[in-house]
Amino acid sequence: MKTVALAVTDGMLHFELALACEVFGADMTGMADPWYRLSVCGSSAVQFGRFRLEPDHGLDHLPSADTVIVPGWADVDQDPPAGLIDAVRAAHEAGARLVSLCTGAFVLAAAGLLDGKRATTHWAHTRELTQRYPGVTVDPDVLYVDNGTVLTSAGKAAAMDLCLHLVRLDHGASVANALARKLVVPPHRDGGQAQFVTTPVPAPSNHPLAELFPWVIERLDRPLTVEDLARRARMSSRHLGRHFKSVTGTTPLQWLLTQRIRHAQELLETTDDTVDTIALATGMGTAATLRRHFNRTVGVPPDAYRRTFRARTRPASTDDGQHRTP
Repeated sequence: MKTVALAVTDGMLHFELALACEVFGADMTGMADPWYRLSVCGSSAVQFGRFRLEPDHGLDHLPSADTVIVPGWADVDQDPPAGLIDAVRAAHEAGARLVSLCTGAFVLAAAGLLDGKRATTHWAHTRELTQRYPGVTVDPDVLYVDNGTVLTSAGKAAAMDLCLHLVRLDHGASVANALARKLVVPPHRDGGQAQFVTTPVPAPSNHPLAELFPWVIERLDRPLTVEDLARRARMSSRHLGRHFKSVTGTTPLQWLLTQRIRHAQELLETTDDTVDTIALATGMGTAATLRRHFNRTVGVPPDAYRRTFRARTRPASTDDGQHRTP
């Protein structure tokens, strides 16, 4: 997925457009080679808000891209331009991976690419998407949906989550985490998390779990329980669960499992440790347990994941001897 094309037209939301440019146009020299080749495609100069953008190519360039991203569409009450719909549909037919950010889902739906599929968009527009496109299964309660070749995200920050998810798919967890650090954003929020939580998410250093998170990350090799976390946070298990839901949108155990899987991904990418060793280092206990959770979460077994992402970062060894993954 080396080439990324942004499909733009008048009325696009500038936040999602700029976000995609920042991720896929980033300078990742030394971290991922090759990085993406980013182009902006539109039929003419694009006006969005107070800004004006001159595309690199016309919309007819979309079918030649590996990934096509449709940023947020400002006026969801109006049908997207026919030229944009046709170009997006042609790109999909040519085998491109189609991605919508926020209300860009309305463009994919208008092109018929979401029929029979699960999708999401900004929570304020999920009802409208459902009513206008009844063939789409709209999920209003998730950050993003990955259907393989067609992906959709909720609004604003969730668009960043989906973009980092794409980087993780293409380049691995280590590169995605490095980019997240560069952009000063959370490295991973699972797509199944809720779009919004019952209370505003506080600043990173100003909530009851601020000291707990790094403490847990340093102890992923240990068999931590909810009671262990509650004891460290000096609160009851029930109180801890409420804070986790408020801050992360998920439960303590699900959050902990996500951190373990993330750590396993990095170890698979950056070390020659066996699956048994990585299972111990991530607190999974056994290779069988790691394989079960990893396969269910990531979609492939650990050894297949290693082969895929290690091959992208260095030539395969002809004699890996004792380091061969069981």
